Amino acid sequence: MYLVRRTRSFIKNNYSETDTTNGRKFLTFADGSKSYFPNRIPKRVEYIFNSSDPKDQYANLYSTKVIDIINDLELPRYGLQQYLNEKPLIKPTTDEQLIMQNLSRAGRRLMGFCRTNLFKRLESSGYSFLLSLSRHILRNYLFVYATQNHLPIPIGKNISQNLDDFLEDSDTDDDNDDNHLNLILSEETYLKKAKELYNLFTGNSFRNRFDWLRSDFFTSSFQQDLIKDSKEIIKILTIGKNWNPDEDRQLNALYDLLSKKHSKEKVLVFTQFADTAYYLTEHLKKRGILKIESVTGNDENPTYKAHRFSPNSNNKPEITQTNSDLRVLITTDVLSEGQNLQDAHIILNYDLPWAIIRLIQRAGRVDRIGQKAEEILCYSFLPEDGIESIINLRRRLTQRIKENANVVGSDEIFFDGDPINLTDLYNEKSGILDGDDDETEVDLASLAYQIWKNATDANPELNKLIPDLPNVVYATKQNEQLPEKEGVIVYTRTSEDNDVLSWIDNKGKIITQSQYTILKVAQCSPDTKPKYRLENHHELVKKGMDFIRDEEKSTGGSLGKKTGVKYQTYMRLDRYCKEYENTLFVNDQLKKAVDDIYKYPLKEFSRETLKRQLKAGISDEQLVSLVISLREDDKLAIINEDEQINKAPQIICSLGLTNS
Repeated sequence: MYLVRRTRSFIKNNYSETDTTNGRKFLTFADGSKSYFPNRIPKRVEYIFNSSDPKDQYANLYSTKVIDIINDLELPRYGLQQYLNEKPLIKPTTDEQLIMQNLSRAGRRLMGFCRTNLFKRLESSGYSFLLSLSRHILRNYLFVYATQNHLPIPIGKNISQNLDDFLEDSDTDDDNDDNHLNLILSEETYLKKAKELYNLFTGNSFRNRFDWLRSDFFTSSFQQDLIKDSKEIIKILTIGKNWNPDEDRQLNALYDLLSKKHSKEKVLVFTQFADTAYYLTEHLKKRGILKIESVTGNDENPTYKAHRFSPNSNNKPEITQTNSDLRVLITTDVLSEGQNLQDAHIILNYDLPWAIIRLIQRAGRVDRIGQKAEEILCYSFLPEDGIESIINLRRRLTQRIKENANVVGSDEIFFDGDPINLTDLYNEKSGILDGDDDETEVDLASLAYQIWKNATDANPELNKLIPDLPNVVYATKQNEQLPEKEGVIVYTRTSEDNDVLSWIDNKGKIITQSQYTILKVAQCSPDTKPKYRLENHHELVKKGMDFIRDEEKSTGGSLGKKTGVKYQTYMRLDRYCKEYENTLFVNDQLKKAVDDIYKYPLKEFSRETLKRQLKAGISDEQLVSLVISLREDDKLAIINEDEQINKAPQIICSLGLTNS
């Protein structure tokens, strides 16, 4: 029911003390012990990456030719809806109609995800990139095999799901030996393996994992584009066909760091992809690195390996006693949050996530209570050609996405690769990983409380003065942060007792709905001078109230976010009622349950129950039975008409903002 989220910088700025002997910030615990905040130091690992060297196998994959091929791919599997025949010769079943409706929601955005994901894998490692391309071809030919033989094609039940989860390395890696990744380059071989894979998917073990749609619903251009894309991708595989880990200069640089510079210390290595994690672990073991393992989202118990890597911070002395601890742990971001890993103070980012916040979260895995080191070392790889090659690639992708809405949709953003942040990172600029500007991660209640606490600590009389003020009180201050924005901030308690802030400009238009932004603008210091109110202050307050009231109405009976339990439950039941209208399946009990879900807040028991069942893939029929049962047991919704009906929003106070 409640979320408390406070960032490192928030705690450091509001709760820490300063050690006068060394200037370091620390927290004092109840037992009198001190926990210091270590400094996060960005470091770089340089390695040879020469785009003009034809022998540089990694640089060859960064060539303009490769990038252009990926940019020009049709990606038909990610835009299935546009290949549907408008006048099919066969009639779809009810299930097939629903599948085709779902396809229209996927398309362009998935195409963008696929394309950018390939580029991310290219930055991760040549091995992962080539393996992904080969898998992509195999999935293409799985669909080709189905269409050639007029068979139904497997479609993920979730529109963002693809077949990666059901493919092993061996499916696309032909006669792999200890040193080389010998990729399949033959269309005939891919088609043969696709047939084997299709027969596997139609078996009892896999069939129910997919929705199935007859290939006769698709136009002939679908098969043509699948084959065309595959031929283009094979051109890239031909460039990297003799990938050799011994000549992987980035891997070699990692080995040198682990075996020489930090040969005795614990090192936590992050990568975005499981393929890269497995690849690094396998070949570092072959080179003699001991006490090393990988952990990914595929691990049944990632926490166990986290404990082996950091037994002291997790109070697991038996791991050290049995000598089963790890010195090097290679992990995806499955361990970037929620784990104690502060036995180590060295982090290495083998590849860069496309948002700087992810690096800050990674550093936070070892920068936790109990960290004894004065410095957290955060390494990132820097190619010899420099950061410009990476920045230029990202800039080209960003520009392409903006220019071509058919790729991902005009309002979608898939990465945040700020060139300034990246340059600062590689230049080892101090403070880049502190996350001091990321206070938006703090929950609003904590932020509001801290503003209040800081004020009352400075002036304890406010503890009595403020609560005694009547509702509808108002004041005016100068808007120092955004002087061009005159208007009024309205603090309101809604009919469902939710606290809401709205910010209206002097023309009665909403400036922003960001509660964080409004709080920061409203914040005052003891010496903030009061100003005369705007002439239309009260009219603007009314506009703010009208906006909040309209917002409540526009969300239906407060259905909430589209990703929420209430919204998902209502929409599924509403669709079910419309589909089976005037049948025995839609009775008064169901209609009343749906109406209650729309009008009233869900009880916590029903919210958690429905959440679990929706996640588990409950059928529509089972969902109907569940909500009816919850309503009959009075466990579905909070229904108190005295409180719910005709309860208007309440003005608590308002603050005028002037530029004079």
